[in-house]
Amino acid sequence: MNSTFVNQIMSKNVVTVEKSTSLQDSAQNMRKSKVGCVIVTDDNKPLGIVTERDFVTKVAAEGRPLFTEISEVMSSPLITIDPEATIWDASEMMKEKGIHKLPVRENEQIIGIVTTTDIVKISSVGSDSQMRKICDQILMRMKDE
Repeated sequence: MNSTFVNQIMSKNVVTVEKSTSLQDSAQNMRKSKVGCVIVTDDNKPLGIVTERDFVTKVAAEGRPLFTEISEVMSSPLITIDPEATIWDASEMMKEKGIHKLPVRENEQIIGIVTTTDIVKISSVGSDSQMRKICDQILMRMKDE
C-alpha cells in the first residue's frame, strides 16, 4: 500500500498571532478564519499554539480576562511535523503527545496543520480492501507494542 504524506492532507489555512495579541482578538481571528487554533509567534517565529480546548480549560475555566496576552495560555514548545512525514508518523506523534492538532513546519515556518479530523477523513477513503489493509497495519503495530 502506498503511503500518504502529511503535505497531501494538511490544511494550509493557518492563522498566526503575535504573542502580545489579546485572547479576544485571537478568538475573533479564529472565528473569522473558521479554524480551531492559532499559532503564536514572536517576530514571525512560531512559539506555541492555542486551541479551542485551551480557551475552555485555560481561559473560561480559570476566568482569565479577555485582554490577557495569548502567550500566557499557549502550549509551548510547539510540537511540529515535517511535510514529508507519513500520516502514520503524524498519528503516532499525536497519540504519544496527546494532541489533536499538529502544525507542519518547513524551513522554520508553519506551512500547514494536520488534525485528528483530517486523519479520520483519510482513513475512511478508499475501497473496503484498502480499509482492511489499514486496519491490519494498525493491529500489527498494536500487537508489537
